[in-house]
Amino acid sequence: MVKLTKDVLEHCQKFTCGEEDLDDFFANDAIAYAKDLMGKTYCWLLKNDDTKIVAMVTLANAGIQTTHLPNNPKRKLNKHIAYNKRGRTYPAVLIGRLGVATDYQGKDYMIGAQLMNFVKPWFSGEDNKTGCRFILVDAVNKERTIKYYERNGFIPLFPRIEDEKIFYDIPMEEDLRTRMFFHDLID
Repeated sequence: MVKLTKDVLEHCQKFTCGEEDLDDFFANDAIAYAKDLMGKTYCWLLKNDDTKIVAMVTLANAGIQTTHLPNNPKRKLNKHIAYNKRGRTYPAVLIGRLGVATDYQGKDYMIGAQLMNFVKPWFSGEDNKTGCRFILVDAVNKERTIKYYERNGFIPLFPRIEDEKIFYDIPMEEDLRTRMFFHDLID
């Protein structure tokens, strides 16, 4: 794992995960994003060929504010937090972008699962970078993406798409482009 820099991009072969928006972000915006302190992107290179990027993830600090959440999502978050520790805001890390190179997608490699198995303890173990209780992701609302996060222990913050549209003031006739998921790092 290395931090994504201009030198890394120039040294490595072009990264593609099959999602045009993600490919464009990693190639053209991720470094500026880091410079503006909006998130840091990390990439995993092949051990035997450090010009091949296997996966990338952009992480940022975040928080979950519970004051305006409906009761059901608020109960989900508070479920395992001692009553005297419950607050209005819980610290979290946000997975802003995540992509696995098309050549390494699928069950033969399990790169996405390996990535999650790295990220989760990175923020919850003894050497965690910050004190955070949750991982958040605003996942693209596609079946494949949703299933990936659910397999990796993420739960939708809102039980129904309609609830999420109401919360974010999105008209019911519009598609919901992303869904908010969370993972409790102590579970």
